[in-house]
Amino acid sequence: MTDAYVMLNCELGAEAQILEELKQIEQVVDVFETIGTHDMLVKLQAENFEKIREIVSWNIQKMKNVRSTATLIKKDN
Repeated sequence: MTDAYVMLNCELGAEAQILEELKQIEQVVDVFETIGTHDMLVKLQAENFEKIREIVSWNIQKMKNVRSTATLIKKDN
């Protein structure tokens, strides 16, 4: 399994709606609203890097009111 963390910024006031949409994605393990540079932190778990990229590109980035994302993928030892 591959773990990834997606930091995202959204339109003001859209946090609750985005949070609920994120919870509907099978690979989303956890979602946190944050204070600071990013509005949310999403933990993903998928079978490989390609699946992570697909979820971020085709699901998260295309959500209404998501302005930007930054993805960190956990390095396997």
